[in-house]
Amino acid sequence: MMATVYKSTGSWYIVQDENGKVFNARIKGKFKMDNITSTNPVAVGDVVLADMENELENTLTITDIASRKNYITRSSPHNRNQHHIIASNLDQSLLFATLKEPKTSLGFIDRFLITSEAYHVPSILVFNKSDLYKEKELSRFNEVKEIYEAIGYKVLLISIEKNIGIEEVKSLLKDKTTLLSGHSGVGKSSFINIVFPDLRLKTQDVSGWSGKGLHTTTFAEMFNLSFGGRLIDTPGIRELGLVDIPKNELSHFFPEMRALITQCHFNNCMHINEPGCAVKEAVNSGSIHPDRYYSYLNILESIEKKPF
Repeated sequence: MMATVYKSTGSWYIVQDENGKVFNARIKGKFKMDNITSTNPVAVGDVVLADMENELENTLTITDIASRKNYITRSSPHNRNQHHIIASNLDQSLLFATLKEPKTSLGFIDRFLITSEAYHVPSILVFNKSDLYKEKELSRFNEVKEIYEAIGYKVLLISIEKNIGIEEVKSLLKDKTTLLSGHSGVGKSSFINIVFPDLRLKTQDVSGWSGKGLHTTTFAEMFNLSFGGRLIDTPGIRELGLVDIPKNELSHFFPEMRALITQCHFNNCMHINEPGCAVKEAVNSGSIHPDRYYSYLNILESIEKKPF
């Protein structure tokens, strides 16, 4: 039978068949898919082929994985040289961020967007906790919104606490498979509790001593939306390690740079100090925001430290 993976708990998977019947399943042997070897060969969102293992216990054995439309990976939290597939077969990704309690850095946002670009997954940015924003945060949000909307990303400001902007976000989820991600403490679980009130997911406040959110989700899990579509909740990510992006290709995943790289004088331009660099000219003229360019340089430096 064909089934879709809704949750992974390490050795066992929760899957649903085409009729919505739920089974526990485990893999048989090892899988190597799409020429990548990952710490989790089967990911949430995968469509798998499975045989009945034990009808009384409602268990299946996964024998194969269908080709993935796409997937998003990160470096494994246990081994930075290995992949960890976050989820597969996505229509879009939704990054929850905040400018206060906890603050999400633009560097983290850019790494997430680069990963989404690399795996051809459209992204939407949702800034939560607008009820906490004073004039300083609102001004910064408007600046951030202008940066990302100028390069083609949708940016929303919401307050889960005050129920502001929730319906607009829900409308974006309809009939799509959406990956929900972000730091712990930004409101992902609270949002899911609004969309799925029967789940009552555990939520925690931001840790007072560190300013970072406390992890509340251990494994990625997919939920069927009552109004059509599916939502994949992911563990809170403190940092996002990029995988398989060579430094000479990094600019390809910045849309505003990608549009200019053919205009650079050198084919292998790294957009640092080369003469005739169209990207540097765009930064100097203001058509590429300096924050994005500095983010590019910082990420480039981090990639240089990794062997390819």
